Amino acid sequence: MAWSTGPAVSLLLLRGTRCVVLMLRLPGVYRPQADTWLLSKAVREAGLRPGAQVLDLCTGTGAVAFAAARAGAGAITAVDTARRAVLAAWLNTRLRRLPVRVRRADVRHLPQLPRFDLVVANPPYVPGDPARGPTRRAERAWDAGPDGRRFVDRLCAAAPELLAEGGALLLVHSSLCGEQATLDRLRAERLKASVVARRVEPFGPVLRGRVGYLERAGLIEPGQCHEELVVIRADRLPLPPEHERG
Repeated sequence: MAWSTGPAVSLLLLRGTRCVVLMLRLPGVYRPQADTWLLSKAVREAGLRPGAQVLDLCTGTGAVAFAAARAGAGAITAVDTARRAVLAAWLNTRLRRLPVRVRRADVRHLPQLPRFDLVVANPPYVPGDPARGPTRRAERAWDAGPDGRRFVDRLCAAAPELLAEGGALLLVHSSLCGEQATLDRLRAERLKASVVARRVEPFGPVLRGRVGYLERAGLIEPGQCHEELVVIRADRLPLPPEHERG
């Protein structure tokens, strides 16, 4: 993926729509790009009912919250751990008078929240050398431990408590951190899980800088220069009538 620190103001074209949106992105806040667009498209295609309650985890600039609002969500809670991301999301959604409440919280230790019809998440998922760790503020927006699963696993475990009956999780990450592992963890939580979108992307500057570690860790093949982004959907199916009576 084409990770970039780029300019502080990004001109965002929401693909699949006729809408061009100018959004503020403060330094150190994740720049919306291929995974953002893939997740936003999945939100638009999720069959969101009018007035649905949505939770956007790792919201960054609020771009996916914007997509959820345009898809008909009635109320959106947007969460990020970074103060600058919270400020950017608040400004971007407030200026457009969207039904979004922005909160600061660590997605690994979420406060008590109500249940939602849709939970969307674009967490950090880039594997990194544990001997090095993040060295710049911006790296915290993508660095996710030696296997890239530091945040993904926590979200899989939290999903059943976040979803209303009939609700769904849409989670985007790279195949480098284990598509099957995510499906297995979600199914272990008694959720119906499947991949609903894929997209192959060339390595951007961040992954190109980590090729040596990724090869040593067995996460990529020698000479590999691309990754596959996946959006995984997990549904909390309604309880059967006989269970409800019990």
